Amino acid sequence: MKITTFETGPFLENTYLLSKGDAALIIDPGFSNESEYSAFKVKLQNSGSELQAVVLTHAHVDHVLGLQRLLKDFDIPVYLNTSDLFLWENFGSQATMFGLNQVGFSFTPESLPVDGNFKAGDFEFECLFTPGHAPDHTALYFKNEQLVIAGDALFRESIGRTDLYKGDFNVLEKSIKEKLYTLPDETVVYPGHGGTTTIGYEKRSNPFVKA
Repeated sequence: MKITTFETGPFLENTYLLSKGDAALIIDPGFSNESEYSAFKVKLQNSGSELQAVVLTHAHVDHVLGLQRLLKDFDIPVYLNTSDLFLWENFGSQATMFGLNQVGFSFTPESLPVDGNFKAGDFEFECLFTPGHAPDHTALYFKNEQLVIAGDALFRESIGRTDLYKGDFNVLEKSIKEKLYTLPDETVVYPGHGGTTTIGYEKRSNPFVKA
């Protein structure tokens, strides 16, 4: 499986394109303008893969900013943990808070399991429910590829902010310790912002959550 990272939007959010054979999956489309979206389209077309689904780690504005543009071109399912839809249902007001002109979504995404294995198109992964930064937050663990797409739960030498809706440091710390730090040390972490790291490195070096 190949992963391509696009740094998108005013928050420098990581949008991930996963490709495997003739299948592709996009995670957290944060495109904020046509130039960013076009770069993704070119990469997808050059890969020869067909986009099968969208998976969202959570519904903060920077992680869904490009979703409506994407769905104009692709009739594909959108998956999100739906146990708390406040962020999804208030996307428009979220955007307004940050000076962005966006309208709300007119549909409800299909639900990811709270925990457990899941298949989106040809891609199989384990959902790890990791609230604390956002109440709908899910990390995506690809065991065979030894990687986890951690969203905004865990960054290199940092963690997600906990001062937004239902943010809670104690909850996030528990999520990281119980769901992420229990993965093999060699697991590569693809975060929602910034560069990659590994579970082992964060267990040793993260100043906010120690193993």
